[in-house]
Amino acid sequence: MQYSYFCPCPRGLEAALAEELQEIAALSRTMSVHNQVPGGVHCSGAMEDGWRINLYSRIASRVLLRMANTSYANENDIYDLVLGTKWEDWFGIHHTIRVDVTAVKSPLKSLEFVTLKIKDGVCDRFRDMYNQRPSVNTRNPDIRIAGFLDARSFTLYLDLSGEPLFKRGWRMETGDAPLRENLAAGLIRTSGWKPGTPLLDPMCGSGTILVEAAQMIAGIPPGYNRSFAFEKLNQFNKNAWQAIKAAVRLNTVTEPQLFGSDISGDMLVMARINLRNAGIPFEVPLKQIEAQEVKPPVEGPGVVLTNPPYGERIGVRGNSQLDSDEMATAFFSAFSRTLKQRFAGWTVFLFTADLGVPKLLRLKESRKTPFFNGALECRLFRFDMVAGFNRREQAKPQQGAEQAE
Repeated sequence: MQYSYFCPCPRGLEAALAEELQEIAALSRTMSVHNQVPGGVHCSGAMEDGWRINLYSRIASRVLLRMANTSYANENDIYDLVLGTKWEDWFGIHHTIRVDVTAVKSPLKSLEFVTLKIKDGVCDRFRDMYNQRPSVNTRNPDIRIAGFLDARSFTLYLDLSGEPLFKRGWRMETGDAPLRENLAAGLIRTSGWKPGTPLLDPMCGSGTILVEAAQMIAGIPPGYNRSFAFEKLNQFNKNAWQAIKAAVRLNTVTEPQLFGSDISGDMLVMARINLRNAGIPFEVPLKQIEAQEVKPPVEGPGVVLTNPPYGERIGVRGNSQLDSDEMATAFFSAFSRTLKQRFAGWTVFLFTADLGVPKLLRLKESRKTPFFNGALECRLFRFDMVAGFNRREQAKPQQGAEQAE
């Protein structure tokens, strides 16, 4: 039997997710990838394909199984659709449930009321059939039900993931304003980096980018060491799921070509623990050093991919209360000089919510890709460090450099 799935993702990563889903579909004879929409990608396949996406997708936030769809005029139309859905085929009265609703241009005034009507529809269905109803648990539910409203239609989903997919299960602590794991994975894919190419994160924090890249190098699926909501459904087949996991082929890695550094020793301790918790079978060299002091870890070109400090994260490098503080300006000026003088031939990607970073670096980006980190609008800036930068930099008057020290 074929099912329809919707895989939401951080905005800006729809094309990257569609590309990734095509790769996952290549592992299956029954899965097809359909259209991208703002905030996600539609696909279809057998029940096992939904499980497979949960196991392998680094970019999706969840995997939602479409249960029903209708046009609506009011909340009663939504209630009727929910009441008519065969929830008893999927789970029982002993399961706890949670309902979440999102909407785009819906004329209905209260999403809380819509959420309540969906919950009532599910519970009334069970009460009508068994004279009992499942309990609601908003913190740790067994079953998550999702509703989506646009201007005219309502779609009902069963969440196969449970906890969001960016929660891989390896993160110890986050530090300040962490990058979500699926966003980090999407940035890596968007950069075009592939295992075998040197990758350096000179402001690695708790190591999110490094862990995601390391799991790609090792061939470890992001969902390999966590559980999912679909394991509690009536349709779950433990043997089939074990067979899907047993088909995973990990890579033998001799030279991972992955490097990180940060100014904070505490962050590097956290990064090492996260790498270990993520099952990374090789050592990732981590140095405690200011970003503007870094040197290329290998001969020849590579990729720098980092999420430089901004706002709250600027910490020791500046005062986030100032519009354009001198400390941040000095830091980016010095970091720019390091990139120009030491990283000729490298491709540098900076992911930031500070859209003025190219100006602070005095570099012209070759590409900028818009993304959202939650509600925060960000850019992934690409800078191609050509060999001539170093000579041009040395020929400039050094007054600006002295001020930046």
